[in-house]
Amino acid sequence: MSPALPAIRIPVYRPELGGNEMAYVQQCLESTWISSKGEFIERFQSDFARFIGAEHVVAVTNGTVALHLALLGLGLGPGDEVIVPSLTYVAAVNAIRYVGATPVFADADAQTWQIDPKRVAKLITPRTRAVLAVHTYGQACDLAALGALCQKHDLRLIEDCAEAFGTRIGERHVGTFGDVATFSFFGNKTVTTGEGGMVVSRDAKVHALICKLRGQGLAGEKEYWHDVVGYNYRLTNICAAIGVAQMERADELIYRKRALATEMRAAMADLPLVFHLEQPGTTHSFWMISALARSEAERDGLRRALRLEGIETRPVFHPAHTLPMYAAGQTGLDVSVDLAARGLNLPSWPGLSAEQVAEIAEACRRCYHR
Repeated sequence: MSPALPAIRIPVYRPELGGNEMAYVQQCLESTWISSKGEFIERFQSDFARFIGAEHVVAVTNGTVALHLALLGLGLGPGDEVIVPSLTYVAAVNAIRYVGATPVFADADAQTWQIDPKRVAKLITPRTRAVLAVHTYGQACDLAALGALCQKHDLRLIEDCAEAFGTRIGERHVGTFGDVATFSFFGNKTVTTGEGGMVVSRDAKVHALICKLRGQGLAGEKEYWHDVVGYNYRLTNICAAIGVAQMERADELIYRKRALATEMRAAMADLPLVFHLEQPGTTHSFWMISALARSEAERDGLRRALRLEGIETRPVFHPAHTLPMYAAGQTGLDVSVDLAARGLNLPSWPGLSAEQVAEIAEACRRCYHR
């Protein structure tokens, strides 16, 4: 029997809840508006729309639901192909299957870790209807190149910004480039509602359809009259209340996470880790501080050593094309496989102290120098 692992002292993530979250949730309880109606839902949507510079936004239950609605809103379904990165969290791929469409996997760029537009171009067929670009770990995709491809081939561009709150290209926030975009507010996101998501739409008609589908397909002409199959994908007022409090500190949280990434790199500058870096012309929000070891064995050994000292890490996502339900023999995805094998996420929560950063760096140093 292997010895018990010590308790985690430094988790990979912890939500930062030091603002008005408790006070606003208490307001919900006192008002009795605790479900999917209440003042905080509209406030959260308005605050979020203003922050990213979008006109049409709607709050939903979580980021996966947001993806499902985004695809439905664009009319994607059986017979359609959607090009998606293989190096991504599985939710983006699952949502494509939810609507009956077929995911086609594109490899990552070795420097940015994002979907490679050159690979996307080679995957377009007469059945391709959309490109789903995921801003992995907080670095923006090359939306200029992807947008040009979509325009040339009359494709829809979908942005998955679940990990990219605070990410910008120039002065423009991601999520405002595509036909639709989605965000997640899970407990480990930069801004959290506990569970929650947002769908952003450029087209008012698409937005209206998404809102309708979110609320059980309510037609609106008369009470309880539904004319399409819809879903109960509505955010609660309590979750939205947490979101309003989080949005009040959004700039602070993003600033702290970016500063933390700089501190972590500096503290480990002497180690053979290659950090995921901000690309020119973009603002990386560093949802996760990520790095590459020299090999998979080295990465796994480092993770084990840190865990024995009570420091939690995460591996980079397994490429989706290697998962059993999506393993259809697609090749040409070597960069994604390599990044997944060697990559890890280090503790990345904005409340991490300078002393904890130094402790993580020293633990890594002991592992390399033992």
